[in-house]
Amino acid sequence: MTNSVVTSPDALALASGRADRGLRFIDRRERARWIPWPDVVARAEAVAGGLQSLGVGRGQRVALVYPTTPEFVDALFGAQLAGVVPVPLYPPGRLGGLEEYRRRTARMIAAAGVRLVLADEHMRHGLEEMIAGAEVPFGCLSIDELPGGRFESVPVAAEDLALVQFSSGTTLAPKPVALSHRAVMGQARLLNSHWPDGDEHFQSGVSWLPLYHDMGLIGCLFSALERPGDLTLLPPEAFVARPAIWLRTISRYRATISAAPNFAYALATERVRDDEMEGVDLSCWRVALNGAETVVPDVARRFVRRFAPYGFRAAAMTPVYGLSEAALAVTFSSCAAPLESARFDREVLAAGEASRSADGLEITSVGRPLPGVELQIRDDAGDVLEEARVGRIWVRSETLMEGYLGRAHDTRRVLVDGWLDTGDLGVLLEGRLYLTGRAGDMLLLRGRNYSPDELEQAMSGVAGIRSGGVAAVSYRRETDPGERLLLLAEHERRLSGERRAMLSRNCREAVLTTTGLLADEIEILPPGVLPRTSSGKIRRQEALRRWLEARPESAETAPPEVEGVPWRSRQGVPRATAAPGDRDAD
Repeated sequence: MTNSVVTSPDALALASGRADRGLRFIDRRERARWIPWPDVVARAEAVAGGLQSLGVGRGQRVALVYPTTPEFVDALFGAQLAGVVPVPLYPPGRLGGLEEYRRRTARMIAAAGVRLVLADEHMRHGLEEMIAGAEVPFGCLSIDELPGGRFESVPVAAEDLALVQFSSGTTLAPKPVALSHRAVMGQARLLNSHWPDGDEHFQSGVSWLPLYHDMGLIGCLFSALERPGDLTLLPPEAFVARPAIWLRTISRYRATISAAPNFAYALATERVRDDEMEGVDLSCWRVALNGAETVVPDVARRFVRRFAPYGFRAAAMTPVYGLSEAALAVTFSSCAAPLESARFDREVLAAGEASRSADGLEITSVGRPLPGVELQIRDDAGDVLEEARVGRIWVRSETLMEGYLGRAHDTRRVLVDGWLDTGDLGVLLEGRLYLTGRAGDMLLLRGRNYSPDELEQAMSGVAGIRSGGVAAVSYRRETDPGERLLLLAEHERRLSGERRAMLSRNCREAVLTTTGLLADEIEILPPGVLPRTSSGKIRRQEALRRWLEARPESAETAPPEVEGVPWRSRQGVPRATAAPGDRDAD
C-alpha cells in the first residue's frame, strides 16, 4: 500500500478498484452474503449523499447503533466520506437491562456531542425515547430514511477526526477517544506490515468481534480496507451461542488471521464438540491474535492442544497488547514462534520488581513494541524505571488519540509531552512486555500490592466456575482498619445445587493455594451478573460498588467514579450485563 493512503476516503478510493476482494457477512445459519469493495464504496457514497442532503455538517458526530451487518459498514464509511465523524455504539441487548442501556448510551451520546443517530431499523423505535431525552438535533433515523442526494466529494485531511471510539471503561466510565485519520489508517498500515505474507501475498481475515470495539473495528475492518483484502464477519452472538462457527468459518474461507480475547479461546476449548469439527482444517490460520484481556498461559496451551489435530499450529497463537487510546495495537508477540511466558516470584513482584522463580506466577509475554511505537515503564512520579522494575506503561506513537473529546482535563492527565499514560502496569524483560495489572484495580492487602489477575485465574480453574466470570476486589469496613479481600464468581449454567454449595470453599482453597491469600468473603453469583465493558472485560470496581450497595454496612464509602445500577438483593440478582462472552446467547 502506498504512502498516499492517509485517510479512509483515500483507502476507499483505492479499494473501489478491487472487485476481487471484499466483505463477507455470515448469519447464524452460516449463510454468506458477499459485498466486493466497489459495492462497499458505492453503498457508502449513497449514505454520504444522504447525510449531506440532510444537512449534517463536516466534522459533526453521528452515532451508529447497529449489529454486525452491511448497514453498519455503509453508515461508517458513508459518514467518513462526507467528512462526518462516526461514533460506533453498542446496540441494545449487548449490555443487559434496557434501562441501564438507555442511561449509559444517553451519556455517551451527550459526551460525544452527537447530532444524528443512525440505527438498525429494527432497533430505531426502541431508541426514540432515549434520543428525545438526549436532545439530538437530527433525531434517530435508519439509512433508508435518509433523504436522497448526490454525494459531493469533500476534502478530508489526515489530522481530521476519523471516529470517536469509546474506551472500554474497565475501572471508570467509558471516555470518548478522538482518533484522527492519521491514527486510524496509520494503525491499519502498521498491522498490515506485521502480518506474514500468505500464499497469495495478502491476508484474509475472519472476525466475530463487535464492530463498535477497536479490536473488531480498527484491527479487523480498517486493516482489511487498507490492504485491501477479504474479511468475513460473524455476529458476536452467533459465536457465543456456538463457538464452532468461528473455527468452521476460518476453515471454509481459508482465513490466515483471526483475533479474539482470552475468554473466547477458553470458550471454544470447552464448548466445541468433535462432531462440529468434522472436515475442519485450521492449517491456514497463521496468526491467532490473543488480546483485549489477560492472556492466561494455560488457556492458550489448552486451545493449542485441543485443536492441533485439526491443523492449528502452536506458533499461530500470538499474544498482543493495545488500547483504544493508541488506536489499538502497542506490542505484538512473534507471529512465527510459540507463546512465551515467564514465572516470577510472587513476593518480589508484589514489591515492584520482577525476579524469575521456577514455581512463581506465570505471566504471558505480549511481545515487543511494534515498529514506530516507543514504550517506557515509569513510576508514579513519571520517572523512567530500569528493566525488571514494575511500573506504569507509557506509550508514544503516531497512532495515539488526539485526546478525550471535550475533556481537556482528562486528556492532560494521560497525554504528557506526546506520551500516553496507559494506566496499565507492566515490566520489561529483554525487550518483552509482561502485563502485571491495571493501576485502578490493584489490591492492597497485608501491606502489599497484588494484581487481581492471579486470584481470578485461580478461581477460573475451579470446576463449576464460569471461565472469565470472576472478579477479585478489596474494600474496607468501618470496624476493620485493614483491607478485606472479596471474591466474586459466576457459576456455570445448569449446575446442580449440591455442586454450587461447594464452590465457595473450592474458590477459597484455590486462591489460598495459589497466592497464599485467604479471602475474607466469597460470593457465588448467577451467570451474566458481573458488569462488563463493551468489549466483555469485567468492570471490577463497578462490581464492587454494586456489591457494597447491596450491603451498605460493609464499608465506609463506595469507590469513586463508577456508574450503573446496584445489585438489589443477594438473591435473584438482576441481570447487569450481557456482552459477548458473559452469557450463552445474546
